[in-house]
Amino acid sequence: MKAKLFLVLKFLALVVLYFILFTITSATLLPRLQQTPADNEPLSALSALLIMSVVNTAVLTYITLRSRWAGLKLMVTLALVFFGVATFMPQIESAVFVRTLPPGFLSRLFLAGFLFSCLYTPLLVLLLDKKRQTEVSGPAVTMSSTEWMIRLAIAAIVYVILYFTFGYFVAWQSATVRAYYGGGNLNGFLTQLSETWRATPWLFPFQFLRGLLWTLLALPIIRMMRGQTFEKGLVVGLLFAGVILQLLIPNPLMPYEVRMRHLVETASSNFLFGCLVVWLLNSKHAEIDE
Repeated sequence: MKAKLFLVLKFLALVVLYFILFTITSATLLPRLQQTPADNEPLSALSALLIMSVVNTAVLTYITLRSRWAGLKLMVTLALVFFGVATFMPQIESAVFVRTLPPGFLSRLFLAGFLFSCLYTPLLVLLLDKKRQTEVSGPAVTMSSTEWMIRLAIAAIVYVILYFTFGYFVAWQSATVRAYYGGGNLNGFLTQLSETWRATPWLFPFQFLRGLLWTLLALPIIRMMRGQTFEKGLVVGLLFAGVILQLLIPNPLMPYEVRMRHLVETASSNFLFGCLVVWLLNSKHAEIDE
């Protein structure tokens, strides 16, 4: 009972640390944007940040406690994975689609995200007492290099399919979203896909590359975590989906309805992709140790 209470207190401390470090790094490195009043924002920035802090801390705490790795190896891995998932992957898409970013803002976003990940994850590992524990060897990977390449390519193709499917049937159904990106009509999924191919053919290989990167970010979690494929898939899905909660935070660059549509679209597709990619890559070396 005392151990569980102590763990709860550690978790609450980590939530507070997440909240404080995210606030400090953002306030220090990001330029202040001109805010405009928004009557339809149901959450304040502080409330949204608190929700994001709780969810992401919960997922990272679970990964850390279930990890067979420890110490510096765990710290570095978590820092790189979380930076990739929470900052790099979302913001490379912002660089492509968001045309209203102030000069230098995107580079500062990357720097703030990197600094936050490098500060927070070591504290997470230390507070959860994973600094000296003996590592347990992971399951042997039985796939050949050719099979790995095939599965990575399949995972990237799956990501592209999910991206365009959820993009059309969730986000593009909103007239506000269509207007935000310059207009467009609902001509049917296949017609929309064909028009996208004619107008921006580069978008398909770009999303294929993003699918590969998302897959590579899942690999360390698969490797480090104890448990069955189902558990790992659920955790990776939640990690990929939880970082999208940044869209809850009000900002003057993207209207509320556009953000919420993208939140539902991306969180659901990322969660599904996370589950699928773990099943695809972990099915040959699932383990039974707890």
